[in-house]
Amino acid sequence: MIQYLAPQQPVTRKHRATRDYVDSKHLKEAGLKITYPRKRILDILERHRTRHLTADDIYRCLVEADEEIGLATVYRVLNQFESAGLVEKHNFEGGQAYYELDSGQHHDHMVCLETGKVIEFMSEEIEAAQQKIARKHGYEIEDHRLVIYVRPKKK
Repeated sequence: MIQYLAPQQPVTRKHRATRDYVDSKHLKEAGLKITYPRKRILDILERHRTRHLTADDIYRCLVEADEEIGLATVYRVLNQFESAGLVEKHNFEGGQAYYELDSGQHHDHMVCLETGKVIEFMSEEIEAAQQKIARKHGYEIEDHRLVIYVRPKKK
């Protein structure tokens, strides 16, 4: 059964606790100082939790809010957040990097090639099949990402 994920639906990953939100406390726990740019970028990611954002999307949000945080700072902070396990970086079709808060929920993605829409889903059948394939070849899955590129059905 394929389950399309609503925001913050708990599907716990083996190696991370589920986080319903990420805040300044998580910055400290990750060994990052709480700076104004980090806090603002974290707030934007939290506010747009149901979307996958590019660095440009985040920068536009900052510009619209009259923030004086440069695009280079946005990229630097996102890289720091990724290294600290606070965000996940996805490289979908087109080479553009997308970011989402890592809430510890495992999910896969479908990306519409026509609209760019990203659909998150979880399928127990797909997960079981991947485990079976890994075992058959003598391996154990540590982590994985699945992206399915789709187009709308023609009527």
